[in-house]
Amino acid sequence: MAMRLTARVQKRFGSSFSLDAEAEFVAGFNILFGASGAGKTSLLDCFAGLSAPDDGRIVLGERVLFDRSTKADVPVHQRCVGYVFQSQALFPHLTVGENIGFGANSSDLVAKLIREIGLGEFVERRPSELSAGQRQRAALARALASDPQLLLMDEPLAALDAATKSTIVEFLRKWNAEHLLPIVYVTHDLEEAYSLGERLMVMEEGRIIAAGAPQEVLSTPERQPIAQLAGFENQLQCQVVSEHPDQGTMSCRLSGTEVVLEAPLTRLASKNVVLGIRAGDILLAAERPRGISARNVLQGTIESLERRGVMVRLLVNVGGAKFEAHVTTGAQISLGITGGKNVWLVIKTYSCHLLNA
Repeated sequence: MAMRLTARVQKRFGSSFSLDAEAEFVAGFNILFGASGAGKTSLLDCFAGLSAPDDGRIVLGERVLFDRSTKADVPVHQRCVGYVFQSQALFPHLTVGENIGFGANSSDLVAKLIREIGLGEFVERRPSELSAGQRQRAALARALASDPQLLLMDEPLAALDAATKSTIVEFLRKWNAEHLLPIVYVTHDLEEAYSLGERLMVMEEGRIIAAGAPQEVLSTPERQPIAQLAGFENQLQCQVVSEHPDQGTMSCRLSGTEVVLEAPLTRLASKNVVLGIRAGDILLAAERPRGISARNVLQGTIESLERRGVMVRLLVNVGGAKFEAHVTTGAQISLGITGGKNVWLVIKTYSCHLLNA
């Protein structure tokens, strides 16, 4: 039977920050996504019993781990929770095999984990003799060796290369298919949030402000903080100047300019709106394009450009409004894009997303 975690956590940290989060975590990958300082690790610590909430209730399966009203507070070592820290927290004086076996319930399970996660040839080595990827695999195996009912992972892949990440993730998917427990996986990496999670929860200032499938939450964000995390580099203050119900669109003038953008028609409480546009959704043309379906074609001037690997970040001034756009180095060369050059921005109506502050 699949395990489930339900939690309501309230905790104040001094006078400047507090947790106030309520959520349900089902079997599989549950991504806890947010900027640094949002409270993600603090929430994991409450689940693990490393930090006691001021109020709330935490239930794993049918076991109450914490309940302020009844004063229930199960000790850390009795919670059946595995925790993979970003720092790995391996015992430096123990070998890989001894680290994995520490606190394990079964020597057979330890041997199986060592074999399946690919650490067989390193069991006699100490953490200082391992690569970052090998240390992280050892930390994961140690967390799983206790046969947990809940696995907490705090940015475990942040410092690893793509190949090592892929190896660990595939191992976890296979392992979890057999055990059906909740994995609460903390990250602020957008690529990880899209690729790993079956469910995603966005945290901001100690609260969960959005939840759902990653594609649903991140591709069409409704709030500015989520749009920022989801890679909407352009967030433009606008005023609605006209609505076109028959076309399903509205016209928005960028604040302080005469620049007008067409956006999807949305019911609004105010005529003042914020439109989010991804830099990668903006197409560039060296001359005014004709005969295209995109409704927003804006002439601007390249103010600056910055190479970032194979991508070029452009800042384009359109009538006093600044747009960030991304192109490949090949596109920059073929279009002859240089500082001061006039270009046309092409933006589809449905690339403009209405955001709430």
